[in-house]
Amino acid sequence: MLTRTMRAIRLHEFGGPEVLRYEEAPVPEPAPGEVLIRVHAVGINPPDWYAREGMPDVPPELKPPFQLPLIPGTDVSGVVAAVAADVSGFAAGDEVIGLLRFPIALQGGAYAEYVTAPASDLARKPAAIDHVHAAGLPMSGLTAWQFLIELGHDHPSPFQEARHRPMALDSETTVLINGAAGGVGHLALQLAKWKGARVIAVASGAHEAFLRELGADEFIDYTKERPEEVARDVDLVLDTVGGPDSRRFLRTLKRGGSLYPVYFGEFDDEENARLGVTVTATQVRSSGAQLAELGLLLHAGTVRVAVDSTFPLADARAAHERAARGHIQGKIVLTVA
Repeated sequence: MLTRTMRAIRLHEFGGPEVLRYEEAPVPEPAPGEVLIRVHAVGINPPDWYAREGMPDVPPELKPPFQLPLIPGTDVSGVVAAVAADVSGFAAGDEVIGLLRFPIALQGGAYAEYVTAPASDLARKPAAIDHVHAAGLPMSGLTAWQFLIELGHDHPSPFQEARHRPMALDSETTVLINGAAGGVGHLALQLAKWKGARVIAVASGAHEAFLRELGADEFIDYTKERPEEVARDVDLVLDTVGGPDSRRFLRTLKRGGSLYPVYFGEFDDEENARLGVTVTATQVRSSGAQLAELGLLLHAGTVRVAVDSTFPLADARAAHERAARGHIQGKIVLTVA
């Protein structure tokens, strides 16, 4: 029999890392279509601290519903403990990974010993990959996949009316990745190389050896030179930093090129049309099917997840403090069991 309580990180109020409380919580029950997972590791992502802060900069009408106390976390690697009666694709004992309920809920409940998840959000964990590295894959890997390879859904973007359509990548394509050492960036670099593209990686100098090892053809140290002033005739910019400064990359693109800001900023449609470029974005969504495809690449060694650091679940506060210091190389992961 499962114990009916577990250890989890919960928020009773919004604020800084100090509001993350390690305490007892009830073990959730899988609803129809869901699986109960014994969590082994949890990947940390920016939405975790957006949820922790209560998304103060987001208009109320755009905020997902929050109910305190809440358990944050969406990226999980673990073992199926139980399945609802109507679930046929998974059974107790299966090792699985998933991006849980995103973007419908920012509080996926993963910072815990147990979590429930829609079976459709899950894929089998690659057998050759440990739980720590597997937990770093879901959100960052799916973001890179949906921006660069295949969107895979028909949900409208909150950022634009047009549907995001990834540019076809091949040996004739030059891709610049800003923030290439981070969670999304280092996976996007490897996916672009898998498709045969030439990749220019932008990061601080400390990450050059790491990014060249992952396949970067060219490296720009943004602490020494401005990438928008040295890069030219680029087909595609994936700006994983994004935001208001993303427009500066427009000048690096050739006509017919595209800029994909992961965090959307302010753009001028007339300016984009004059330059002959496309600016488009999407919002990552849970997809067990796409995670399964990424898992095959991980299993084959074509793509690997780099781990910046690990922290026990009880030390989630320290993990969030590490994230706030920035200059992350790969993923920060919480270990649970």
